[in-house]
Amino acid sequence: MSEAPLPAIRSLPSWLLGRAAARGRTLVAEALAEEDMRMWHHVVLSALRDLGPVAQADLGRGIGLDPKDLVGILDDLQSADLVLREPDPRDRRKNAVSLTPRGARLLKRCEKAARAANDELLAPLSAAEREQFTAMLIRISGTAG
Repeated sequence: MSEAPLPAIRSLPSWLLGRAAARGRTLVAEALAEEDMRMWHHVVLSALRDLGPVAQADLGRGIGLDPKDLVGILDDLQSADLVLREPDPRDRRKNAVSLTPRGARLLKRCEKAARAANDELLAPLSAAEREQFTAMLIRISGTAG
């Protein structure tokens, strides 16, 4: 990625955050690729660990993913025996999605890889600075609570 043409642009917090986010995404994507995993696949596995079994539509809403995109990701994950789609016992017209034992094991490896990538991203900061930086990101991102 080339540098922005003007120092005024490069000094904007929004530009700097964008650059940091792009670097972070790249580092995490590369780490996940080592596990033959893509970012959205990792997000879905993580959500299933926290929410599952969950209705497919609720899963999509919960992670903010278009239903058509979610179907493709679930197809990939199911063909790799990482998730299971079954009729929802509460409403047989819906699919409930859950993590398989193999999916849970892969998720643990992916989480370890993602943490290492984030450690690399934040390596220039001390432990206290990392904690403060993360707290500030939470405040300005609107994700607190």
